[in-house]
Amino acid sequence: MTDGEHASEGGCAVASAWHSGAGSSASRHVRAPTADGAVLIDPPLEQVASLLEANTACQGRCSFDVGGRPLGQLAAAARHALVEGALRYTSTYRDVGPAPASDRVLLAGHQPQLFHPGVWLKNFVLGQLAAAHQAAAVNLVIDSDTIKSASIRVPGGSLASPTVQSIAYDASGEAIPFEERPILDRAAFDSFGRRVTEFLAPVVHDPLVREFWPLVAARSRETNNLGACLSQARHQLEGDWGLNTLEFPQSQVCQLEPFHWFAGYVLANMPRVWSVYNDSLAEYRREYRIRSAHHPAADLARDDGWLETPLWLWDTGRSHRRRIFVRRLGGELLLSDRADFQARLPFVEGDVSRTAAALAELPGRGVRLRTRALLTTMFARLFLGNLFLHGIGGGKYDELTDRLIGRLFGFEPPAYLVLSGTLQLPVAHANITASDGRRVDQMLRELTFHPERSLDFDRAERGAELETARHWQAHKQQWIRTEPSRDNARRRAREIRAANEALQPLVQMRRDQLLAERRSIAEQLRAEAVWSSREFAFCLYPEKTLRDFLLAFRPALP
Repeated sequence: MTDGEHASEGGCAVASAWHSGAGSSASRHVRAPTADGAVLIDPPLEQVASLLEANTACQGRCSFDVGGRPLGQLAAAARHALVEGALRYTSTYRDVGPAPASDRVLLAGHQPQLFHPGVWLKNFVLGQLAAAHQAAAVNLVIDSDTIKSASIRVPGGSLASPTVQSIAYDASGEAIPFEERPILDRAAFDSFGRRVTEFLAPVVHDPLVREFWPLVAARSRETNNLGACLSQARHQLEGDWGLNTLEFPQSQVCQLEPFHWFAGYVLANMPRVWSVYNDSLAEYRREYRIRSAHHPAADLARDDGWLETPLWLWDTGRSHRRRIFVRRLGGELLLSDRADFQARLPFVEGDVSRTAAALAELPGRGVRLRTRALLTTMFARLFLGNLFLHGIGGGKYDELTDRLIGRLFGFEPPAYLVLSGTLQLPVAHANITASDGRRVDQMLRELTFHPERSLDFDRAERGAELETARHWQAHKQQWIRTEPSRDNARRRAREIRAANEALQPLVQMRRDQLLAERRSIAEQLRAEAVWSSREFAFCLYPEKTLRDFLLAFRPALP
């Protein structure tokens, strides 16, 4: 079967570059904005209506055969199941409005962390765009990713000499998925808000964490899952600020019937998926001159007839994510972690219904089957939503997903937005840059190699000092005017250097002034590096600062 073989007449528009095997999606050279309060949205909001319309039309009429079901039909079922599940999930911890009248879905997603305001901005734009374009807004809580740290960086000290300390909201633990991570240290968890507020007090007054952390603590009395406490409290706060969105964990996405069908299709077609996945990675690395074999993702391995899949697996009592391999054996697909786990799935060529039904039974055995990053966004963009809002990192990552979609399904990948912003803590800080330091460094260099230019004869003391200055200045000029030759080159350089060294005591006062200025600039630059950062957690900012930034955007109506 060739790439795009099933893209029939009336299906989605075929991307000719994919059929030729030549290209990739257009690269997006986007960077996070540097100015305080600046926002990046690419493409512009004014194009959302046309992008949404084009994506929706393509998905609706796409007849690509996904293991016995047209892609458009499977996508419609996935969107319905997602919104239904998100309504049910969200209603367990906050009020939700009626189900949206339209079956269109706008999506975003992130791990359940205390992220910076530029990440949080996605949720607010998501909600506003959905309202403007009569669509459901769903934020995917990517709880299948592993938790790397249970702490945040918090600035303190003084405005002139800030310090940054890592403050934990829970004890460190094993690198397991968020969906499996309980609260380990209740004392650290309960005291987090107070400790952060106290450390921040000299530089930031009235941080949001003071009001936010009691919401987190309240959720912890309903669920002991660390990521759920953080994300649900944050979502409650969004509701209080007027944002009407739904949330749904990725762990529950992977229990929907359309997901089992998609996963069954991937497993049934692993020889082709394996080749396309690895070939696309190799091409991406060549294009961006990436040497690491693990960036942006590791190649899928082959082991004695077993093919590694782009899926993770873990099971009850063993929460570490493990690689999962598959091989076809007659009328079955064998799943294995190449250690002590194995499962048999029925396989019928061209029809994954029985495979999907068997995958749906795995959770009852305590087995978790979850997508890796590339498949997570592939399923979200192709099946769960009509338009996806990415951050900068996700947008760059999805250039690779575009290649996979084009080559596996044979049509132009659906468009997505890249969105991020920069918000600095509202503290007064010097408007100073590295160029100020370079300016002083250049002046210090001038004193070393051209001290005569800084001599002030009017201020020089009469007598020996003035005579010395004039002598060495004349001496240097004599040798500068001397035409260099092979015979005098070394002596000429030595005499000029001797003159420069002899004049140094006469410019020492100026040097001391510049060195003091350089130290002051270095201290200011260290402080500026802290106060100009966009990476501090949203809960460290005052509520007004956040609301002014997050609620400022009003997308154009369709």
